[in-house]
Amino acid sequence: MSLEKLLREDIIQKVTPDKKQAMQVFTIATRDIVAAKKMLEAEGYDWCLAISYNSMLQSGRALMFMEGYKASSEHKHVAVVQFVHEAFSKELTDRMIGIFDRMRKKRHKMVYDVVYKATQDEAEQSIKWAEEFVQKVETILDKGGVFLNE
Repeated sequence: MSLEKLLREDIIQKVTPDKKQAMQVFTIATRDIVAAKKMLEAEGYDWCLAISYNSMLQSGRALMFMEGYKASSEHKHVAVVQFVHEAFSKELTDRMIGIFDRMRKKRHKMVYDVVYKATQDEAEQSIKWAEEFVQKVETILDKGGVFLNE
């Protein structure tokens, strides 16, 4: 799905690019990596995965704000994943975006559907994935985004 289609279907909305808001949201992403590690130490594997996912979500939101987009109120989490896929697949790779989406689905199950019990291995891996994702996003943000440089 293209960015134009995401806009047309009201999955994302165009807003004024806001570097300050992008950096504020990115700060949450880095904070959540620290929190996820503390949850891992406390053997709270489910919440470790959820917090790791949230760090990826906030990183994705930071990219959106930097480029002048936001998720529509109806499609919040899915919109971020779809935006990142359309706008940043070269920088973040299909593998990383696929991991981001799988973590979104696991977190959704855990919070809304059934009890989802993450394993220690899943929790540890979720932190590694989140750290990789956040680091890549930081590089993009440091360069001033993608579209803003064109």
